[in-house]
Amino acid sequence: MFLTNNFELDALTVCRLYKLRWQIELFLKWIKQHLRIKSFYGTSINAVKTQIWIAISVYVLVAIIRKELNLELSLHEILRILSILLFEKVPMEQALMKNYYNLKEHQNCKQRLLFDL
Repeated sequence: MFLTNNFELDALTVCRLYKLRWQIELFLKWIKQHLRIKSFYGTSINAVKTQIWIAISVYVLVAIIRKELNLELSLHEILRILSILLFEKVPMEQALMKNYYNLKEHQNCKQRLLFDL
């Protein structure tokens, strides 16, 4: 049962409108979960569309990288790794391999402490 204050629409039209609205809600939920958009920087329609398209483009590029390199990492993990290594000059294949992180951890262990306590 759906309640509405628009008495000019028939019940089937109201049901279709609710279904379309629910699809929009699911899309926005997917955007928040997968595209890492927590808020929009601009308020105009163009700014929102641009931010969504950029986020979708990044998502698709990371999915292509994952498929091309046959990685078992999730897209979220790959995005996190790439955001950490954004300014390092490391080949992408090397950066996304598990051995690279083990090497980084061992290098950090040999680093001298600022205060030898």
